Amino acid sequence: MGRKENRSLFDKIAPVYGHFYNMQKKRYAEVAEKVSKEIDIASYDTVIDVGCGTGALCSVLREKGLSVTGVDPAEKMLDIAIKKTEGENIRFVKGSAVGRLPFENDSFDVAIASYVAHGMEKNARKKLYAEMSRLAAKKVIIYDYNKKRAFFTSLVEWMEGGDYFHFIKDPEDEMKNCISQMKECFSEVKVIDVDTRAAWYICTPY
Repeated sequence: MGRKENRSLFDKIAPVYGHFYNMQKKRYAEVAEKVSKEIDIASYDTVIDVGCGTGALCSVLREKGLSVTGVDPAEKMLDIAIKKTEGENIRFVKGSAVGRLPFENDSFDVAIASYVAHGMEKNARKKLYAEMSRLAAKKVIIYDYNKKRAFFTSLVEWMEGGDYFHFIKDPEDEMKNCISQMKECFSEVKVIDVDTRAAWYICTPY
């Protein structure tokens, strides 16, 4: 699925995502607590949420005391995010990490993307990892599927036409060996399973 087509799809389904905002926020908070012994997200100061959607993760990160920037290519997703997080002092920017985002190198302590990577084609994923590596001074977190497949998930992902099946083959190796300006994107990729079929891929930029 192309970038333009993807953006159009998410603009159309933004209201549906908005209905699940509270449930998403609760789940993000639970996961952040679950991994806190491995990586305490609250110990960092600044974060960019790449593909932030309706802003549920942004809100959780803000409540943990971080200065938060959310980025998404779908304008209607951002419209909902702004309404849902009104008064929380979160900055939202329209843009795609497949291209170059309007921030300097190492602008944030952490860059995070939740369920973004698996829907992209491999070359687009590599661009995503490279851009997140450029933006993050300390850690990149990819919150996405692990290798444990489920029939229903496989069916839904097949219908959506993403690249789920290729993504889950060896995500750690793909992330680490993303080549950016003749170097690897990350020196280390640590995997923490946060659910039966989901993981935080905690990546250390060079």
